[in-house]
Parts: sequence; C-alpha cells; structure tokens
Amino acid sequence: MEEITQQMKSVREISPEKTSQTEKRGHRQIRVAAYCRVSTDSDEQEMSFEAQVEFYTDKIMRNPEWKFAGIFADEGISGTQATKRPRFMQMIRQCQRGNIDMIITKSVSRFARNSVDCINYVRKLKEMGIPVIFEKEGLNTMHATSEIYLSMHGIFAQSESESLSGNVRMGKAMSAKKGNVSFSYKSFLGYRRGADNQPEIDPEQAEIVRLIFDRYLAGDSLTTIKRFLESRSYPSPTGKSTWSVTTIHSILTNEKYKGDALLQKTYVIDCITHKSKKNDDRPQYYVENNHPPIVSKETFNKVQEEMARRASKRKVKEVGTKTESGKYSGKYALTDMLICGHCGTPYRRCTWSKKGTKKIVWRCISRLDYGKKYCPDSPSVKEESLQNAIVECIRQVIEDESGYAVIEGLKHHICMYFGKDDENSTAEDEARAAELIQAITQAASTGKFTSEMKGMVEELNRVKAAIQEKKSRQSSEERSSDRINAILTAIDGLRDTPIAFDNQAIRQIIDCIKVMSQDEITIIFKGGFERTVPLK
Repeated sequence: MEEITQQMKSVREISPEKTSQTEKRGHRQIRVAAYCRVSTDSDEQEMSFEAQVEFYTDKIMRNPEWKFAGIFADEGISGTQATKRPRFMQMIRQCQRGNIDMIITKSVSRFARNSVDCINYVRKLKEMGIPVIFEKEGLNTMHATSEIYLSMHGIFAQSESESLSGNVRMGKAMSAKKGNVSFSYKSFLGYRRGADNQPEIDPEQAEIVRLIFDRYLAGDSLTTIKRFLESRSYPSPTGKSTWSVTTIHSILTNEKYKGDALLQKTYVIDCITHKSKKNDDRPQYYVENNHPPIVSKETFNKVQEEMARRASKRKVKEVGTKTESGKYSGKYALTDMLICGHCGTPYRRCTWSKKGTKKIVWRCISRLDYGKKYCPDSPSVKEESLQNAIVECIRQVIEDESGYAVIEGLKHHICMYFGKDDENSTAEDEARAAELIQAITQAASTGKFTSEMKGMVEELNRVKAAIQEKKSRQSSEERSSDRINAILTAIDGLRDTPIAFDNQAIRQIIDCIKVMSQDEITIIFKGGFERTVPLK
C-alpha cells in the first residue's frame, strides 16, 4: 500500500489582474450619466445650469471608455426632497432598468441637500453596482470608506440648506414688512404680469371672478357655482375644465380681489419636508390699495358677511336623522330662512302624495320628527300659499311707500346711532396719541421710569382703546348702511318689473320668515323691518 506523506503547508498570493473598465465589460463602453441642479430661477443661476449641462456633455463624450447615457438636470428646484425632482427620479428609474453604469455629479450638495435621501439613494445605486462620482469631494461611492465621508458632506449640505432657508425666511419677512406683494400668475385667476412688472387685470378672467362673487351673493351655494362654471366650460385658475369647491371658496375669501393683500399667511416650518402651517404666532402685514381691484370692497365685504351668515344658520336635519346636520343649500331660499314661530326650529320641504296627487308643503322639523311632544302648535303650510304671501308683502312695500319709507328711516337711524357727524374725534385722538408717544420717548431717554411716565403710558393705552372702538363703530355703520342700500336697490329693481317669487330676489331683501299660525306669517326684511301678512 502506497504511503502518503503530508507535505509542508504553503500560502501563495494571487494578485488581481489589472484590467481597464472597458475590458471588464467585454470591451463595452461604460454608460455614464451626469446629474445637474441649480436651486433658483435667477438669470445668474440659469447661466450656471446651462454651463453644467455643456460641461458634463463634453466631458463624457471626450472619454473613449465612456458612453453618453444622458444629462439629467433639474432647474430651479430645491434639493431637499428627491421625490420632487422629476429628472433625478427619472435617472434613478433608468438605473433600475440597467441603462446606466455610472453617475457623475459636481458635489454632494448638487446631488441632495437632505442627508437621509443622499445616503439612501447612494446605497440603492451601490447595490445595483452603480458608482456615483462626486467631483468636488473626490468621492467614489464604491470605495469602502466613501459612506463615512459622504455622511459628513451630506450633513454639511443639509446644514447649508437649513441656513439658506433661514436667510430666505428672513428675506421674505423683511419684504413683507416693506409691503412687497408677490403674485403667482400661473395659478391666480384674474391677473397677469403687466409691462411694469406689476399686476394688471386680465379682462376675460376678471369676468369669471365677478361672476363667482355675483352668483354667491345671489344665493348660489359653492357646489351650484362649481356646476355652473363647468357647464359653461370656464377654465379654472390652473386652466382645467373642472373646478373644486375649495378653489371657489379660496377666490371668494382672497382679499387680493379687492386690491389689498395680507402677507405671511403661512410659513414653512421645515425646509426638508417643506411642511408649512397657518401663521398664528408671527407678525402679518396688511397692504391696502396695492393693485387694481376686480371687485369693490363693498362686494367683497358682503360676501364675507354672507359666508358668516350661512355658517351661523341653524342646520336643517336630513330626512330620517335625529340630529341636525347638513349644509347650506342654494336650491330653495325658504330652506335657509323659514322657521317655526313657536319653537324656532327650521322648516323642511316635504312632498305629500295622496291618490296620485302630489302637494308640496313645509313642515316644522321638530314636529315632523318628534310629533306634538315638543311643538304642538306648528302648522304645515303649502308652498304655493307661502310664495303668494311673500310676493304680496313685497308688492305692498313697493306700492304703498310706507314700507319703503320705514327702510329709509332705518338707514337714517343707523347713521344717527353710530354718530356719523363726529368725524373729527378719531383724528383728535390720533393726534393726542402721537404727542404722548413723543413725550414718553423723550422721558425714556433719561433712563428713569417716573410716575409721570407711568401716567402718560396709561393715558396712551386709553386713547388707543378709544381709537379702536370708534373705528369699530364706523366699520359697523358702513356695513349696516351697505345692507340697507342693498335692500333699497333690490326693491327699486322690482318696481318696474312684474313681481314673481324668485329665490335670488328673496335672499337679497329678506332675512327671515316666521310661520306664526295656519293663517299668517311674519316676514323680517334685512335691516330689521317686519311685516305680518295673511296666508291664503
């Protein structure tokens, strides 16, 4: 038997064969893509953007081992969120499909300012065998130590982004303090950039805005306005054929349409996620008469009052429910204003059907859902009788002049109540406030707080409170006077036309209708004037 002897153990090193990248891939050129990004839309940055594209195109094309796989460039987009950079995400998809072998970019801050995003995408690419070359930092992500350095540079880039965000935030605050108003013309209906770089009215779009305001004041709900705009194919602020209720509400509440602007309504709380919040803890600035208005201040203020009125109205219960729910409906004016004179509950429109004959009646919701337990005396009223009584009441107001005279008298009493003749009182108070401020400033320069200074500060606070109260009274007077004028205008408009029940006209002049009994109702006009009329 052959004897096998153990030989001495030996270790031999095998050196790697040094081949070019082209040889590794079977003499195939490496498909190289470049990623470029600039942060703003300024002319200077735009030049930098074009220069980056030209530089990397030339660099890739001149290397015989590289094949041009595209330049992916995001212009004027922040680098804090990769998902909001369309060309960056397109580049990642091309890598996943196997169309790119290597990526080159100027620096870590160009690739991403969010350190988490930067590391995550570099790891994904590394798993696919795709290196990212950062030229400024001299990093190749396929090297073992690259991630440590990359993390450090990513943190610095994110810190730089946060610092820039703080500077931008401060700049916007200073700009707002100076009253500089910006417009997003691409998504703002009614205005366009003028020749002097100031907003000017776009006539066609402005008509749509005025139409929205007019229809809302005429009683249409937001949903009704939406359907109307879509039926007429009016384009939305973004140029779409469909409208949203939110967009219409935004138009109706945007003070820019009356020529003013409220600055710093919101602010960004995180430059990475770009999450913003409503500003309720930082200064805001209101700029009056900044640009030409599309609607008058009176019309805008009426819309805000109407919104508040609809929101404060007692909701009408839906059929078959035991709680009050629902929203304002512009279909029937009586739904919004008809209430029970006994329990104060709104009435609801019902259809009675008997032997094939249908009849429309209005019934107290409390009586309808709970029987006579809570409202034993409320009657059911025919819709035709209600409408005839309302039309007859309006005809009386127009023809006998007594009702018209009463409404005119209300306007006079409002002016008397608010003391419109005392127009100089606010000016005198403001002058006194200026004197006190000057005196307090001079006294404070001595560095001593005396009892005399304390007295001046207390007086200044009293004067400021008096100014605020008088301005509030003047504002209330103007709103009340506007309401009365609207009623008189609506009534004047009915004088020369045949009177018929019209939902929009009713909303303009009537605030509330109380069903007192089976035989009569009390109509309360806007402004407080009342008339009790019989039901027939």
